[in-house]
Amino acid sequence: MVNVDQSKCLLAGVLASIIIRITKSRELKTGMPHDTPLIATIVAGLGLAFIFGTLANRLRLPPIVGYILAGVVLGPYTPGMVADQKLAPELAEIGVILLMFGIGLHFSLKELLSVRAIAIPGAIVQIATATALGAGLAWLLGWSIGAGLVLGLSLSVASTVVLLRALHERRLVNTERGRIAVGWLIVEDLVTVLALVLLPALATLLGTSEAAAVRDPVASYLNLGLPGVILLTFLKVGAFIALMLIVGQRVIPWALHYVAQTGSRELFRLAVLAIALGVAYGAAELFGVSFALGAFFAGMIMSESELSQRAAEESLPLRDAFAVLFFVSVGMLFDPLTLMNDPLPVVATLFIIMIGKSAAAFLIVRAFGHPTGTALMISASLAQIGEFSFILAEVGVKLNLLPEQGRDLILVGAILSILLNPLAFAAAERLKSYLERGAPAPAQPRTVPAAEPSGNAAPPPGEQDEAALVSTSLKGHVVLVGYGRVGSLVGQALKSSGRPFLVIEYTDDKAGELKAQGVEMIVGNAAQPDISAAANIVGASYLIVAIPDAFEAGQVVQQARHSNSALQILARAHSDAEVEHLRAMGANVVIMGEREIAREMIDHLARSKPGARLYSARASVDRN
Repeated sequence: MVNVDQSKCLLAGVLASIIIRITKSRELKTGMPHDTPLIATIVAGLGLAFIFGTLANRLRLPPIVGYILAGVVLGPYTPGMVADQKLAPELAEIGVILLMFGIGLHFSLKELLSVRAIAIPGAIVQIATATALGAGLAWLLGWSIGAGLVLGLSLSVASTVVLLRALHERRLVNTERGRIAVGWLIVEDLVTVLALVLLPALATLLGTSEAAAVRDPVASYLNLGLPGVILLTFLKVGAFIALMLIVGQRVIPWALHYVAQTGSRELFRLAVLAIALGVAYGAAELFGVSFALGAFFAGMIMSESELSQRAAEESLPLRDAFAVLFFVSVGMLFDPLTLMNDPLPVVATLFIIMIGKSAAAFLIVRAFGHPTGTALMISASLAQIGEFSFILAEVGVKLNLLPEQGRDLILVGAILSILLNPLAFAAAERLKSYLERGAPAPAQPRTVPAAEPSGNAAPPPGEQDEAALVSTSLKGHVVLVGYGRVGSLVGQALKSSGRPFLVIEYTDDKAGELKAQGVEMIVGNAAQPDISAAANIVGASYLIVAIPDAFEAGQVVQQARHSNSALQILARAHSDAEVEHLRAMGANVVIMGEREIAREMIDHLARSKPGARLYSARASVDRN
């Protein structure tokens, strides 16, 4: 038997050999028969991002932290392999395009307008406050006005990825607090998009050199001054937006519907990516606007199509992969020595992100008459920065507005604020309890399951958005996981039969529909123990897993079987391998859709032309 010490030594030896191999990779490169920097950069970036992202997830941190740390390892400021410094930014640019395309695809004007009274003025005042604080820090460091503006704007914009994940984990997306936070975030994104458009035009005025400023060829040919350049920029952006709204709004949905009618999933996926990348590239080449703005509008126009959800699903894998490479490339630019060389600027940067702009957000929300809990939650959700900050920092450095030290401060501020964001939420909860301890407790509305008729009564504003997970009172009921095409049909049948059941859905998209039907719903991941406990899996009689993903379904089945050994579990599958997997996880019955289709077809043929052979063929399908 190998003892623990021997195992540790063996593991250390393996890690040491890997490190030596990586360290020598640059020496070995000259002896390789093929020079493949693109492949090496992608493999190293994705491989290390996976390792560090997994570690971050195990530590209950956002994977984005792991991706950035993977970039730090691959960067020129740490020993070992150094990824190609020219290819990495180009791969990152594709990540920016697809990231902005995804943001545009989920952009909801209706959602923004529903909370416009607080989200628009609140976000603008908070951005102005953070920008002023950032400019003050830049002034103390002896930087230019342009550097202060870029630094302040970068520190004012929260990460979409981190904020939405935090809201989902706390089941806040469909609450008043969640809607305000998302609307606030949309305004921040729009302001940032506008800044990305104007920065190149204003670069000379803000302190960059003529050589570093991005000169528009039309402006150079006409010898326009600064007012002319700004006017030309607005005209070109206006022309691009008009083209997208007039032509793109008709052509893009038509193209998607045309390709969808071919029935080829491969062509549809290709069409989505071609539109995203093509519009972004065309916007940059023809109108001089950023890739980010072009991709954002491509997604926003595509979101008007009925196929937008499918487009989002098809582009998600590639978008996630290149978004990871974007964060890796950002990490490659970070110099860890910044933490030791500039400790006071780092502390000041973190103070602006987590205290300065959060305090501004708290005061703004309270000034609009919202409860303390809402103000604290929004303050905590905005106490971090992410992808837009990185994009702004890169533009600032390219325009020679922001020194590299400023970019490093933004990077370290992002990493630390994302790491500390869960603590910000915990502190907000504690502070809320402390502030409300001395106040008379408000009358709390009774939490009524949606299945009860009285559950339709809405509690007063400010009280209906509590995120506490309420356990069901149902017993001997059916738990239905997933309410899509299959789950909704099963749910309708259960409703018609009068059998008690509840639905578990990962998102709250179906909340309104189920509430109107008087069906109880729990939002969350059915594989998580707290969600399983809230659904009273222990006291349930049946679990029906109607989600199509066999891997996720297997986790749900395994968790449920562990909680209730007598539970009858039904699941769906698309292949024999999935059937075996789900049975191994503990499912009693696994129904494969393709097999049921074949049975129905054979039954139809048998009814139209009875014959022993058809019935024997049906029996063979049953056996398989």
